[in-house]
Amino acid sequence: MLDANAREHTNSYYAASQRDKEPFATLTDDMSADVCIVGGGLSGVSTAVELAERGHDVVLLEANRIGWGASGRNGGQVIGGYGTRLTDNPEATNKQLGTGSAEKLIDMATECVDIIRERTEKYNIECDLKWGFLNVALKPREMNDLEDWMEELEAQGYPHETKMVSKEELRDYLGTDRYLGGQVDMGWGHCQVLDLAKGEARAAESLGAKIFEQSLVTEIEPGEEVVVKTDKAKVKANTVVLCGNAYLAQMAPKVAGKLSKYVLPATSYIIATEPLSDNLAKDVMPRNYAVCDQRTALDYYRLSADNRMLFGGVSNYSATAPLSITRTLRSKMLKVFPQLKDVEIDHYWGGRMGIGINRIPQLGQLHKNVYYAQAYGGHGVAPTHMSGRLIAEAISGDHSRFDIMASVTHMPFPGFGILRQSMFAAGMSFYKLKDALA
Repeated sequence: MLDANAREHTNSYYAASQRDKEPFATLTDDMSADVCIVGGGLSGVSTAVELAERGHDVVLLEANRIGWGASGRNGGQVIGGYGTRLTDNPEATNKQLGTGSAEKLIDMATECVDIIRERTEKYNIECDLKWGFLNVALKPREMNDLEDWMEELEAQGYPHETKMVSKEELRDYLGTDRYLGGQVDMGWGHCQVLDLAKGEARAAESLGAKIFEQSLVTEIEPGEEVVVKTDKAKVKANTVVLCGNAYLAQMAPKVAGKLSKYVLPATSYIIATEPLSDNLAKDVMPRNYAVCDQRTALDYYRLSADNRMLFGGVSNYSATAPLSITRTLRSKMLKVFPQLKDVEIDHYWGGRMGIGINRIPQLGQLHKNVYYAQAYGGHGVAPTHMSGRLIAEAISGDHSRFDIMASVTHMPFPGFGILRQSMFAAGMSFYKLKDALA
């Protein structure tokens, strides 16, 4: 059982700056629904919108606050891609998952971002959405990888502007000499993710969905009609969708626990500076694009709407925090932008993200009427929206695209409990070392 204080948003910049501070109701009375969604992150609220738009009677239950987990405390980077590793070898994917599967996945890689673009406009969701993204390279190998990626995008007919930039050209985008160059993608961007999550929950609510927070799910009883019990009431539903990701096994271990061996929590951390002066903000990030490097334990950063530097990283696969989040991330930030040495840090926070072995989102069914989505590997802002659409399509009778993702084979993490987490951390340490040496 979660402590009551733990059910509030973490002390992040997003929580401090959120536009909508009104709480959603708590479930106190029993009710029925076509679909009950468990989890109020981006997967959950996106699924709620998709289902409500299709005329379904929806109830969503969130144990804490809407956007409480990774969905409301991540780097805010709106990055495309959906099962991208499956499109590296289209012939093998089509053979394994069905003719045309690779091509459909390529389309989904762009569609997941388009959903955010279209939905924020349709429902007038204010979340500081801005387009422009930089993939930056620290090593020649990474520049080569980015060039190969550019060629793939061109061959696939990617609809947005992309281009490679040299070290010299990069100065027009970033006030640093740390990188060898990078790739610009105008189809990706960044936003205030907690505002996005809450805005989508309000959109679903406006369509008739019932959104409940502070409503901890304690048990799920499968059957022709699924019973979802909370600490105060229960919901009877024809279909249930599990969207708890890294926190899912805590909610209803008898059902959701079956998924825990396929996803493990990793932690990532972010600092937010005080607002920068206009001159300093323009010096460090003249174009105000979101940025990430290419390492396993990468740096990612962007400016907020009020000119704060939001700088994240320190991915930790043992799920333990550094001794000082502020000191560790400040040091990393100053390696990129030494001109920020006199800037104060106003916020720091961290959170869990769900990681799968193959880094491909996991969609499936535990029973014919119990669906799930999890394991976005720290890149879930846009892909969660694709999962929501695929699940809604399937519940509405069209399994064609859902079945592609549900057919992907996912390997369980070896070991049990703490041993499993330790083995995962040891394995990821190898890739961190490889980044350092290669």
